[in-house]
Amino acid sequence: METPTVKIVVTTHKEYRMPDDPMYIPMQVGAAIEKDENGDPLDLGYLMDSTGDNISDRNALYCELTGLYWAWKHMDADYLGLVHYRRHFGSLKKINSKDPFDHVIKSDELGPMLGQYLVFVPKKRHYVIESLYSHYAHTHYVVHLYETRGIIARRCPEYLETYDHVMKHYSGHMFNMMIMERTLMNEYCSWLFMILSELDKRVNTSGLSFYQGRYCGRVGEIIFNVWLDYQVQSGRIRKDQVKELPYIYMEPVDYGRKTSSFLKAKFFHKKYEF
Repeated sequence: METPTVKIVVTTHKEYRMPDDPMYIPMQVGAAIEKDENGDPLDLGYLMDSTGDNISDRNALYCELTGLYWAWKHMDADYLGLVHYRRHFGSLKKINSKDPFDHVIKSDELGPMLGQYLVFVPKKRHYVIESLYSHYAHTHYVVHLYETRGIIARRCPEYLETYDHVMKHYSGHMFNMMIMERTLMNEYCSWLFMILSELDKRVNTSGLSFYQGRYCGRVGEIIFNVWLDYQVQSGRIRKDQVKELPYIYMEPVDYGRKTSSFLKAKFFHKKYEF
């Protein structure tokens, strides 16, 4: 039996070191709107999200999800995945190296797992003193979640109970990182972009900073958990067909700053502006 094929898009907006494995496909996102220092279209030499059926010009709202949209519409593989240039799925092996790229999962490790699992997700991010709802409300604008709930209630009401339940969770699979069997990815993307395209039309961004304007990408992080939980609860996917993988950062993380911003948002209602 042949090993299923897999392609994992690595989204980026600048030149960056990429994993040395053919299953990783570097993709320049926001290619329709990015300019170089001369005001000309920016070309990083990577695959672009601006050809064919695309939402590249909405990258400021959708972030890395413009790359997922392009992959969904154009890529042919048994499994499709999405990661970021600064954040990758990590190997389950113990590797003695200080180079973070040596710890990125490779195709020889992922390949044998593809037939066993249908969905690969990053280990849950735990907020401890915040639910997914309260954390978003403190750090961003809660109206985005109100609007999202309304869209789900109208367009796919069978998900509403799961949505309300997920909002109370204190952890979730975040970052819009996933690897999924192609049929499931098709179903997920159809559901996700149906919701986000309507949300895009309903939120006024005129008073939002560039950072806060990326709300479609952030809502996408949360509602991925809604979609996945519903699939498991409904029996569409068995729990043992979902595999958690570690995630690793390719650059040092300023945890002091992140902690400070987190506490200021919770106790002083200061929105994130990284």
